[in-house]
Amino acid sequence: MSLKTKIKLALLDNLVWVLLAAFFIANAFFTPAFLGMKNQLNILYQSATLGLLVLGMGIVMMVGELDLSMEATLAFAPGIVILAARQLNMGPVACVLLTLVLGTVIGFFNGFFVAKLKTNSFLLTMSSQIVMRGLVLFLVPFSLAGLDKGYTFLGRGRIGAIQIAILVLIVVYIIFEFIFHKTVFGRKFTLTGGNRRAAYISGINTDRVVIYAFMLAGLLSALAGLVTAGRQNAVSNSMGEGMVMMAFAGAILGGCSFNGGMGKPVGMLGGTLLLGMIDNALNLNGVDVNLVSATKGGLIFLAILLDRLRFKMSADIMHKENVRKLSAVQSNS
Repeated sequence: MSLKTKIKLALLDNLVWVLLAAFFIANAFFTPAFLGMKNQLNILYQSATLGLLVLGMGIVMMVGELDLSMEATLAFAPGIVILAARQLNMGPVACVLLTLVLGTVIGFFNGFFVAKLKTNSFLLTMSSQIVMRGLVLFLVPFSLAGLDKGYTFLGRGRIGAIQIAILVLIVVYIIFEFIFHKTVFGRKFTLTGGNRRAAYISGINTDRVVIYAFMLAGLLSALAGLVTAGRQNAVSNSMGEGMVMMAFAGAILGGCSFNGGMGKPVGMLGGTLLLGMIDNALNLNGVDVNLVSATKGGLIFLAILLDRLRFKMSADIMHKENVRKLSAVQSNS
């Protein structure tokens, strides 16, 4: 493969970081107070919840599926656990662990039906989303406030000027970047999403991989719920509403595809930061809240177009490279 082709493919694979750098430089000149350290930390802090959802969505998309239930899991897991804790007098550590376990169990439920019964992941997780959101609205008609400091630590805690939520986001992404690019377990996800039948024939238990993907998405959704509950020192029935579409956008901007078999955590982090910076810049510039909402819708549309464009451009680049190689072979013969 020629150096030119390698550079083109590398730029496509890391396009989100090019966009992020361009957006950062533009706002450094035109947005007041954007470059301040306090504002940069605020971007990371405000992006923590979305970043965890983007990673979970990206993992599911890597195996060629979708999970619409993540935003409901974010509210359902902490809501149910806090209700139970107040009846059973459970401590904060047990509550944190049970929240994460409940999120993982929800993910297992979704993954089992998708993998074993071959149900459509879009429709199945949409129904899970509706059921969980309805239960949360029924069981938590008012916010569950006054949470234990141990339960809110991930969302409200600090080490100096840095919020714990920022450290959680960074550490989680480092762990998953290592898992997906340095371990056999992680590589099974992209292989399953790229060609499930071929992966199965090669010896990969693809059903198990799909279930693991949904379980990780559920775990990360519950962790996002802990961060969100900590930030507001309460569990409300509206937590996470509307975030699943932004999670789609962040994952696709970060290199994932609806076709599956693509994506890496570092790219998903770039997608998260880009969305966080755009939201922050709009607020700093005093853009009307309705226009902010419209902009977010436009970003989702852009992400879908980018997915198609990136796929087409990669295919065209490889086609031209193969034609070049074939021409070189024919001329030499």
